[in-house]
Order: sequence, then C-alpha cells, then structure tokens
Amino acid sequence: MCFSWLAVKKMAKSKQWSHLLPKGSQFIDGKLVSGDGDTHEVIYPATGEAFGTVHWAHDDEIAQAIDAAQKGYEIWRNTPLAERADILRETARLLREQNREIAELETLDTGKALQETLVVDIISGAQCLEYFAAQGAVQSGEQVSFSGEAGDWGYTRREPLGICVGIGAWNYPLQIACWKSAPALACGNAFIFKPAELTPYSALRLAQAYRDAGLPDGVFQVLQGDGAVGAKLVAHRQVAKVSLTGETATGTKILKSAADTIKNVTLELGGKSPLIIFEDADLDEAVGGAMLANFYSTGQVCSNATRVFVHEAIKDKFINKLVERTVALKIGDPMDEETQVGPLASAQHFKKVTAYLDDAPKQGKLLCGGEVPRIEGFEGGYWVRPMIVEVEDDRVPIAREEVFGPLLTLLTFSDEDDVVNRANATGYGLAAGIYTNDLTRAHRVIARLQAGTCWINAYNLTPIELPFGGYKQSGIGRENGKQAMDAYSQIKSVYVAMGPRVRTY
Repeated sequence: MCFSWLAVKKMAKSKQWSHLLPKGSQFIDGKLVSGDGDTHEVIYPATGEAFGTVHWAHDDEIAQAIDAAQKGYEIWRNTPLAERADILRETARLLREQNREIAELETLDTGKALQETLVVDIISGAQCLEYFAAQGAVQSGEQVSFSGEAGDWGYTRREPLGICVGIGAWNYPLQIACWKSAPALACGNAFIFKPAELTPYSALRLAQAYRDAGLPDGVFQVLQGDGAVGAKLVAHRQVAKVSLTGETATGTKILKSAADTIKNVTLELGGKSPLIIFEDADLDEAVGGAMLANFYSTGQVCSNATRVFVHEAIKDKFINKLVERTVALKIGDPMDEETQVGPLASAQHFKKVTAYLDDAPKQGKLLCGGEVPRIEGFEGGYWVRPMIVEVEDDRVPIAREEVFGPLLTLLTFSDEDDVVNRANATGYGLAAGIYTNDLTRAHRVIARLQAGTCWINAYNLTPIELPFGGYKQSGIGRENGKQAMDAYSQIKSVYVAMGPRVRTY
C-alpha cells in the first residue's frame, strides 16, 4: 500500500492529539457512550482538517439520558448541601489539575490561541464551580412572624426545579458548560448539556471530572447533536428549565418552544455593544480595552464592543496607537503560546465574516487589516487579520450587525448626550463600556446605557461574582452571581398555624 506525503502528514497530526480525545460521544448515566447516531467530523480550525469524530445523539439516547437524569435527580436533591459543595469543589480541583490537557483540547476544538485557553477557559470554569459550591452550601429561606395571639408564622424553602438543559455556544465551550451546570447542580437539579456541534469534546471532559469527583450517575450528562437534538430536549415535558448561549434567532425559537410547557428559560444572546472613549481617558488603557473588546478570541465574543466611539479631540492619537498595536499582533499556530490571534471557528463562519470584511472598506475608511494571511503549515485554516474601519454613518451594516469576527468599527463623537443616544440605538443590549477619568461622568453615562453588563475603564472582564446577561434582544435572565441561584430554583412558601382557627363558615 502506498500513501501520499500529505496523507502521512495528516495522519501524524491526527495521532499527535488523539490522547486528548474522550473515548466516546455521549456521557449518559455516568458513562462515556460511543453511540451509533449520525457521524460528525470535528475540524481543527487552524488547518481545516478533521482530528476526531462524534456521533450525534438519537432518540433512544435522549430517552436514556432523561430517565437517568430523573433517577439521579432524586438522589442529588436529597444530598446534603455540604456534600454537594464538596463535589463541586473537587470537580474544580480536577479541572485545575488537568488544565493544560483540557486547554489544548479546547484549542483544537475552537482554534483559539492556547495563550488564552490556558489562562481563561478552564480556570474560569473552575472558579465558577468553586463560587457556586460556596453559594450552594449556604442556601436558605426566610422566616416570617405574623401578628396575633396564636403566634402563627411562616417560612420559605428554596427547592430545585428538576431536570435542566443547557445548550452551549462554540466560542467558550467548557466555560459555558460550567456557567450553566454549576449553579444548577448547587441548587440540587440534574443537568443535561448539549455542546455546540463544532466543539463537542471539553464538555465530555467536564462530565468525567464531575463523575470522578463523586457526582451521582445521571446528574450531569452530555448529548451531542445539532439544532434538532436541542429542539427535542427543549420540547421534552420532563425538562423544567432551558438555558441557551447562542444567536438571537435561536433564542427566539427556544422561547417559543418552551412556552408550550411553561419552562423556565435563560437566554444569553447576541450583541452589538458600544465602547465610549472620552477625551480625558488614559489613552494606552483605552487602546488596550478596545483591542480586548474586538480581537480577543479572534473577535468571537458575544459581549464584544465592536462599535468604538472616540471623542474627536483624541481621535488621531487614539487611531495611531490602535493601528500600531493591532498590526503587531502575532497571528499563527494556536498551540504556540506566543500566538495572540488564532483562526475563525469554522469554514461556514469564515465565509460569513470575510463577506463583512470584503465589504467593509466600501462602508468607511480602512485603517488596517482584513487580509487572509498565508501561514506556513496551516494553509487550510480559517485565517483573517484583525481589521479596523473608520465610519461616519452609524447606519452602515458593519455598525449595526453582529459580525462575530475581528472587525473594529470606529466612530467619533463630540457630545455626551449624542453619543449615549447613538450607543443605545440598537436592538441589542448585552454590554457596554466607557473610558474616562471623570468619576461623576462615568457613573452618569453608565446609568443611561441600555446594557446588562457594563465596564468603567475596563472591558470583557466577567468575574463569576457578578451577574452576566443582556437587555432587549440580547437575552432574558442572568448567569453567574447570586442571581443564577434564583434561575435554577423555585420558592415554596409555608404558613404554620400555631393554634385553632376561628370558624368563618
């Protein structure tokens, strides 16, 4: 038998990472399951080559997962709070212990630079587990005394919802799986997670960590699949809650489907967020914030501030520094820890983003970037260089539509009221940020911005302690913070009579 050099090269690349891949497609009832549903290749975005395959869940596997979740839920809901907390903390420890290995797997799945996945994706997931372990251990209701001689009183109980479903996005696969499952488990629910089709693997590693930490079988499970699998989970009558991170159009479909069975829903959707840079801002900090808000994860972050409003008094200085630092970004091998910009996530997404990049110079003044670079050894990957375009009209497509790629749209302003109105002139409301050294103005402007997650003199920092979510078409509900515990629990009120009642009939 004779192999071409290209075939041998591809086989070698595949074998290089094979030790990272979980030995199964689904995680059902405490076990990895190979599955026999439709086969789906998993592509490394840096090369465009398949490095693994998964089977999408079929109806029998969905039914098995629901049955296992119901059984696991009955055990988990009655597990002492302190024991639940111990299991979440141990899961976090295991993730930290396996950080590099899972980070490399996350880079293979997403194409994101290892520089990022090593310090953000898995670590933030572990922090989430630790935070909700603490929150879950101190869950309590309140006691209320009523007036009257009998001394009647009442109390509230916080109880789990039952079986919850999470549907993830492909940009932060493991982090999103933790953001959704940790508060759900802390409240005593069972959880079924469907990863995005492009990024199936790290959720399976999370499932193994939960199991190894002592989580009962069936309490956390993973089912692979496309929108059809997600739709079946959303519509299932035994599912009490659905949480999605994804596009606004997908959120609309889920909301309609969940209405049929009156499910609880949390939606974290798209955005077209503004970043306002006033004339008194620290210029270097503001430039760094604008880059973080547009080019981190190759621009594939829902909260990104892709509309950067710069005060006309500092525009030229800001542009000079921004362009200089942007063209210096290192783009290349995602597994090289010096790399700052990796490829886009898929061929389909590459086609969408490059369509915007190709058209962008017609909508404004091209300041830098936008080319498709040739990177030796990664010629088949989905590469683009970060692009900056200055526009004069807020109504052009790149200033209105979510590109979800490394395209920074630069606009100028001179008046505070004007820029706030322009910043709010969007159907989205996920995030917003401002840079200024005027403390009064900072809080005044933030109070007027129609966005659920805001920053002052920073951007895209999302500590677990603060709730995260959007206004308007950017979603419903909040993830993280104490508010997430409300999203995965329900309150029962109990009235306690301490003596005989007066007969009224």
